[in-house]
Amino acid sequence: MFERFTKEAQAAVVGAQQVARETGSRAVDTRHLLVALAQGSGSVHRALTASGVEPGPVVSKARADLRAGGLDGDALATLGIDLDAVRRQADAVFGRDALERASRTPRGHIPFTPDAKKALELALREAIRLKHRSIRSAHLLLGMLRGDNPGRDLLLQAGADTDALRTALEDGARAA
Repeated sequence: MFERFTKEAQAAVVGAQQVARETGSRAVDTRHLLVALAQGSGSVHRALTASGVEPGPVVSKARADLRAGGLDGDALATLGIDLDAVRRQADAVFGRDALERASRTPRGHIPFTPDAKKALELALREAIRLKHRSIRSAHLLLGMLRGDNPGRDLLLQAGADTDALRTALEDGARAA
C-alpha cells in the first residue's frame, strides 16, 4: 500500500517515526502522524488553518503529551500526585530529564499502534471514495478523522470543527 502514497504522504509517515524518536515514544500513534502532517507547510497545514485550527499550538500540545510518555498531569492530580514534583524528584535523584530518558525508544523501526494502522487503512478508503489513484497527506488526516484515536481527540480538544476540516481537506485534495 505504501507505494500508492505520494511523496508528501510518505514524508509524513516517515516524519511520524522521527517524531516518535524525538519524543522518546515506543510506538507511533496518530498524534505522531498529526505532528508530522501539521508542522509542515503542505495541504494539511493549509486545511487546518482554513478550518480555524492553528497548527502550531496543536503540534506543541501533541509533542508535550508525547514527551510526557502518556502521563496526564491533570489525571494524576485527581489522585493527589503532582507530576511536576515527581519529575523534579526524579531529576534530582537520577539527573536532568530522567523520566524522559527512561522511556527512550530503541533504535531502528518503531512499530505503529493499531489506531495508527487503522488511520492509514482509512486513508486508502478516503482516496478510493474521492476517486484518487494515490494516497495524499490530506487522505491521511481524513482517515484519522474517521476513527477514534488520540490524534483526532487532540484536534477536538483544540476546538476543531471536524466537518469544516473535512471539507477543507477534501477541497484541497480535489485541487491537487
